[in-house]
Amino acid sequence: MGRRFGHGTAAIFLTLLLLAPSGTLLAADSLATARQAMVREIEAAVIETGRYLNQRALDPAVLAAMAEVPRHAFVPAASQSAAYRDIPLPIGHGQTISQPYIVALMTDLLRLAKNHRVLEIGTGSGYQAAILARLAAEVYTIEIIPALGEQATERLRQLGFGNVRTRIGDGYYGWEEEAPFDAIVVTAAASHIPPPLIKQLKPGGRMVIPVDSRFMVQQLVVVEKDQAGGLTTRQILPVRFVPLTGAH
Repeated sequence: MGRRFGHGTAAIFLTLLLLAPSGTLLAADSLATARQAMVREIEAAVIETGRYLNQRALDPAVLAAMAEVPRHAFVPAASQSAAYRDIPLPIGHGQTISQPYIVALMTDLLRLAKNHRVLEIGTGSGYQAAILARLAAEVYTIEIIPALGEQATERLRQLGFGNVRTRIGDGYYGWEEEAPFDAIVVTAAASHIPPPLIKQLKPGGRMVIPVDSRFMVQQLVVVEKDQAGGLTTRQILPVRFVPLTGAH
């Protein structure tokens, strides 16, 4: 549910509207074209932010997932015309769907394999879970806002993402009975890396999480757990996410 900070080069925004003058949705081929244009924007953004990432391209499998999943199905009707722009969009309840660049980058940083089990904290609209579902065997996703969680569950079911399991609850504590996970992604900014999530990360696994403090800009952080359980962290780039909420 975040976006990157602005950089020197202005983003190139897609101007294609998703609604035809008659009010009907554009044909499937037009939507596919819009997604391909979105992917090209992501590729350009990766090059633009290469000095942060130490790479100039994302995994082709991640980009293929971004080109396949219908982002317009995960945004409110009022935002349909902007669904394939590289910007975050409001989804209600003070939350947002992250900009496509951030979704693609966080997914890429997880280094997913087809047999992986992934935990997502912050289901939101369900879009990030849908991208993960294209790349991993099982996705477990937790949303603290009941209305969003229920909507995302139904949306993912209707779209056929059968390898995604959803839960309404406080994601800070993870999903202990399904742990450990090969990868964990957190889509809201935390003041620290939650210890329950570290415990539930499998040795050899990766976590991607935005970390905030009152004195620092939010940073997207990659946490790696080695086979002995030791942790290393690496800051990737400055970001802006909604805060992680809950009773912790």
